[in-house]
Amino acid sequence: MSTDPTQEVETPSALRAARERLRQHPMGPHLASAAKAVLSRYGRATAARRPPPELLIVGSKRGGTTSLWQYLAEHPGMLTQFPTPNSKGTYFFSEEWHRGERWWLSHFASTRTRRRAEGRLGYAPATGESSPYDLYHPLAPVRAAQVAPDALVVAVLRNPIDRAYSHWKERRRHSEALGFPAAIEAEADRTKGEAARILADPTVTSFAHRHQSYVDQGRYAPMLQRWFDAYGREQVMVVTAEVFYDDPQAFIDRVTDRLGLPRHRVLDTSPRNDAPSDPMDDDLRSRLRVDLAGDIAAVEDLLGISTGWS
Repeated sequence: MSTDPTQEVETPSALRAARERLRQHPMGPHLASAAKAVLSRYGRATAARRPPPELLIVGSKRGGTTSLWQYLAEHPGMLTQFPTPNSKGTYFFSEEWHRGERWWLSHFASTRTRRRAEGRLGYAPATGESSPYDLYHPLAPVRAAQVAPDALVVAVLRNPIDRAYSHWKERRRHSEALGFPAAIEAEADRTKGEAARILADPTVTSFAHRHQSYVDQGRYAPMLQRWFDAYGREQVMVVTAEVFYDDPQAFIDRVTDRLGLPRHRVLDTSPRNDAPSDPMDDDLRSRLRVDLAGDIAAVEDLLGISTGWS
């Protein structure tokens, strides 16, 4: 029998129970922070015994990845991240590459935890993450293929006009001072040269590239091609958000089939992380439709589908 107490808290139920006990303590926040630091160090120390994840949800941002991730998280065979079970993404391939592979692997279930789960479930479980900036980041595909060459890569593509507006609404709640029309006008100047700067210096992170690229993150064809080049077409699953939300269970079944997991009924398929608001100005929508027409055609040609976005 193991005498290492950390081995006994790698299950989500044990982690959540420990956090609840800490919350009730007068020094709860301080103790919780200290406990997480200890577990994080333990995760890094045992990284060699933590296989890379089988699933990488790479985007698109504001495209439906939160819904997809939470639907999949209901599956008993999808093991949660360590040491915070509610986490979904590490952003290792985009902004945290400097932390190293051991840091990244520390977030995923150990072989011991996997064996225990397999004994309980009767089938091999899987792990994964969802970092929606990865689809857009120019270095993410090559980095991902380097450390997780066998992973299934999944991308959800939303109508790029609606995606841009949703992206802006999210940033408006945090850091965006400009209205949507002004932010669109400022995008080219804000992001000019940022992708080249990232490619020239892999240690660079760019706020503008990640958070102010409202329209450009909807130009999907070049991003998808990078992932196809890194992984091959068969290893990258792509779905439009419209098809996904029309029948979430059908796409979940496709993903779990590819992961070798038994099918599992999602109890609540309502959209997650949704942010209803006033509709976009019709004139601006029309202008964006014209601006993005070529990009929509390019992704339809690449995928051999009709998106219905035109």
